[in-house]
Amino acid sequence: MGKRSQRKNAAMFDSDDDTSSVSSSSTIRSDRMSVSGMDEVETHKDVLLDQALDALYEKRSSTREQALASIVDAFNSDLQHEFAEKKFATLLHQCVNCIKKGSSRETFLATHVIGLLAMTVGLGDQAHEILEESVTPLSQALRSGRDSLKISSILECLAIITFVGGTAPEETERSMQIIWQMIHPKLGANVVAAKPSPAVVTAVVSSWAFLLTTVDQWTLSSKLWQEIVSYLSSLLEKDDRTVRIAAGEALGLIFELGILEKFSAEAKRSNGSVQEGNVTQEALTHMHGLKAKVTNQVRDLSVEAGGKGSAKKDLNSQRNLFKDLLEFLEDGYSPESSTKIGGESLQTTMWCQMIQLNFLKHFLGGGFIKHMQDNEFLQDVFGFTPKKKFAGGEPRMSQGEKRMFRSPNSALSKARTQFLNKQRMLAESKNSGHYFTGEDD
Repeated sequence: MGKRSQRKNAAMFDSDDDTSSVSSSSTIRSDRMSVSGMDEVETHKDVLLDQALDALYEKRSSTREQALASIVDAFNSDLQHEFAEKKFATLLHQCVNCIKKGSSRETFLATHVIGLLAMTVGLGDQAHEILEESVTPLSQALRSGRDSLKISSILECLAIITFVGGTAPEETERSMQIIWQMIHPKLGANVVAAKPSPAVVTAVVSSWAFLLTTVDQWTLSSKLWQEIVSYLSSLLEKDDRTVRIAAGEALGLIFELGILEKFSAEAKRSNGSVQEGNVTQEALTHMHGLKAKVTNQVRDLSVEAGGKGSAKKDLNSQRNLFKDLLEFLEDGYSPESSTKIGGESLQTTMWCQMIQLNFLKHFLGGGFIKHMQDNEFLQDVFGFTPKKKFAGGEPRMSQGEKRMFRSPNSALSKARTQFLNKQRMLAESKNSGHYFTGEDD
């Protein structure tokens, strides 16, 4: 038989009509072309990432910025586990260099890459290495920076890499102190002299509160906690709505973590003692007074008519947040939320969960849904199990699974070929040795 007949017979199903045979042959070719196309796309993506990584060595800042932007897009659109595993050290080192010598935009992009890298590798030694290698250059960049975009991106990066890579309470507290010092000099002298912009204040409070969700033990003195609550209360009076919202979330978290209960328990233990660090009855009374003040502020903000703050779209967000906070402060009910991820809902029932969710959604932007669907680290954070998606009757598979099961050289494809050959032989037997002789279209 000629090659043409062999090709047709190899593609034959148990069918007696021309249309079915041609369709079956076309389906197999289409499947193979689809797999080949997917492999080519993946290879192309890998090549582009390698080229972007190489471009980080270039002297032109604009070239490095473009390369960093492409890396951010790649890590947002898909989980680059293989690339992160192979090029982890090089990518981290080059991003740190970009932070040290680059423009504000280059720093913004490089810090975002570092954060995405940490979220991609997940818990473990690599995430801890990212934190240890980055914390000093990030802290130094904060001291030398003035641009709001640059400072905010550094703060958010530090929060992310500490959230993923911090393995000891001391590491988390170190990062929280670095962050807080940007707006509250009383906690340290390592601060930028210029008055921080509303964007920076929002980034500081949000990043600090994000890390506070991971703190199990209270190590700050009662005096510092009073200063923190008092300062956050003062932020509720600011004109910028994003500042007020960030402060409100942080206050909700602090009271959810039991600041008043802690003060009350320690005041009873101290029993009039004035030793340093002890909570006195006076301090407890002061904290109760602060809570009462915050409650009144929150009540006013929950019904604000507008005009205070420039972004009207934030007004409803502010009202909803402070209605939830008022209900929590007065009645103890934490806010609940539901976010659709594919066919499943991600539920939050506590301030700490809501703060984590909002921060990660903000950091990942358009990549949040993809990461929630495929990133096991994030799924573990929220206890979320994504719904398996189906397309064309088949479960959605990873790229590795596609190569394993859909490749022409896979065991499944070989088994399918054997089945087709068996069907061909049965058909030949039924037709007394006559082969299908239909012409190609």
